[in-house]
Amino acid sequence: MVSIARVSTFVPTRRYTTQNNTGKSRGSTRKQITVASDDGRVRWGELSAREKAARTTQQTFNFMTVLVGLVMTGGVITFLYLEVFSPEGKTNQFNRAVDRVKKDPRCTELLGSSKKIKAYGEPTWNKWARSRPIASKVTTDRTGTDHLLMHFNVEGPLNTGVVNLHMTKSPSQSEFDYKYLFLDVKGYPRLFLENTDVQTDSSDKQGKGGKKKFLGIQWGW
Repeated sequence: MVSIARVSTFVPTRRYTTQNNTGKSRGSTRKQITVASDDGRVRWGELSAREKAARTTQQTFNFMTVLVGLVMTGGVITFLYLEVFSPEGKTNQFNRAVDRVKKDPRCTELLGSSKKIKAYGEPTWNKWARSRPIASKVTTDRTGTDHLLMHFNVEGPLNTGVVNLHMTKSPSQSEFDYKYLFLDVKGYPRLFLENTDVQTDSSDKQGKGGKKKFLGIQWGW
């Protein structure tokens, strides 16, 4: 009896794996950065050449804005100091002139009580709008002397008037000095509170034997 041996054969099987590659990156995507949309979150090294140019433009604009703001702030501070806070500023000179008018008995005789005298800038149709700018200017002559000219309005219970002043400050001086300060009230002679021209003429007369000056000529009577 012949036995037939059962031969078993082993056939190896292969396992195939597939990859689903679509050729597109699954990583996160971002919008292109522009001058208007750049918020600084993306690092410089990750920017393209165009995006770097956009960021540079934005930063330059921001820097110029800050610089202009600093310059304007400095200008405002300087203006406030020179016009308001400086002892020789126009505002302080205006206040001093108003005080001179209120304290002078001749002025109060024309205008009325010093407590009721008001001073203001250019006149306006609106009687409530008194905070008008004071007309003034500062010039420098050839010798380096500064000239401050100013005029403003005063109003009292009796009359209204206009005050004019001219002050000078030479390079060797630290403060302005009055050249003249006078009050004009319609219907009355000009009232001088300061007038260096008259003082100079008086000094010349006393120093020259009492000679009087008329039409620019010294007369000996």
